[in-house]
Amino acid sequence: MQRLLKTPVLVTTVALLATASGAWWWHVRGTPHLAFLTMPVTRGEVVATISATGTIEPRESVDVGAQVGGRVIAFGTGVDGKTIDFGSAVKKGAVLAKIDDSVYAADLATAKAQLEQAQAGKLSAEANLKQMKAKLDLAEAQWKQAQGLYQATPRLLAQSDYDTAKANYEVAQSDVSVAGAGVAEAKSSIVQAQAGLQKAQQNLDFCIIKSPVSGIIIDRRVNIGQTVVASLNAPSLFLIAEDLSKMQIWAAVNEGDIGRIRRGMPVTFTVDAFPGQTFQGNVSEVRLNATMNQNVVLYTVVVDIDNSDKRLFPYLTANVRFIADRANNALLVPNAALRWTPSSLAEVAPDERQSAIDPPANNVPSRKRVWLRDGQFVRPLEVTAGISDGVNTSVTAKALRAGEEVVSGEAGAAAQSALNNPFLPRRRH
Repeated sequence: MQRLLKTPVLVTTVALLATASGAWWWHVRGTPHLAFLTMPVTRGEVVATISATGTIEPRESVDVGAQVGGRVIAFGTGVDGKTIDFGSAVKKGAVLAKIDDSVYAADLATAKAQLEQAQAGKLSAEANLKQMKAKLDLAEAQWKQAQGLYQATPRLLAQSDYDTAKANYEVAQSDVSVAGAGVAEAKSSIVQAQAGLQKAQQNLDFCIIKSPVSGIIIDRRVNIGQTVVASLNAPSLFLIAEDLSKMQIWAAVNEGDIGRIRRGMPVTFTVDAFPGQTFQGNVSEVRLNATMNQNVVLYTVVVDIDNSDKRLFPYLTANVRFIADRANNALLVPNAALRWTPSSLAEVAPDERQSAIDPPANNVPSRKRVWLRDGQFVRPLEVTAGISDGVNTSVTAKALRAGEEVVSGEAGAAAQSALNNPFLPRRRH
């Protein structure tokens, strides 16, 4: 009998529990169950930048080499009167180094002797030419006399004497031509000897290496006693920067950003040598020759910088930011708020659910949507997005004011996502 009485009670209890569960499910289904995370709308400055890495370079640098080979025997002195070394300031024309000139001095002496010999040969050739011309004059006179005697009536000169006079005249003409060629050859020898002398003198002068510009010695690549060998390429001995008060950054910019770079664009940069400090510059040149690094096409952008205080050193690595755009006193919305959308329509205010389904106006890229908290629901608000610095974006909207809270996420959304992840292992009950 008691067993029969317990059965209706059990059925009634189960029915009540099912009804309560259903009512709770319908209640939850119609209302949001996650807490919203909000961030304030602010006013301020936003700067759109392009990041790149570059190297600080002297604006003008000269590689000074040796045009003759030999042993370095001495260094010159800088502006301060001290022996030239790294960092020395030098004036244009100052002696940087001296190469042993004994071989080149001997070559110069030989060239001088050859010139003197050529000049003596020229004098001898000219004297010989005068002698040959005198003989020609005598032979010509004898030939004219022989012609007169031979043609007289009766003939007063034998045929053999006539022929001899004629031959002597022709030989004299030939001797003058040969002597003239000897003079020309002697003059050519002088020109050649003068060129050899000039070359020997130039090589001797090259033993004294002078600075072609005024500047600072960045690098000294030779020591006293070291032998330099000048072959097809002149060996580099010194690297001189003309003016370290004005330098450049050679920045490598990705091909995806190069179209936004323009001449005169302001630039800020930092260097590890001075942490926490920001320096300024301006774009002066966009070079068209591209390079490829790990399948990434990069263009070199030259940035002019002022280094009047000489704080920045050549070849420092610079972390560069090109200022592509800037907005002052702009209404700023966190980028996270522009990316967030409700996980279900249940979180949207009932009167806004249809507008939440519709996309932003005409799918214009600059038209975005933010969500404002409305009690336990959220409301959409369309805004026009402007420039972004990667964290905040400037927007314009009539119904949005600084200080308002926009939704950027949901508390517990990450945990809920993890529970719904089909790739995570399930707990067995």
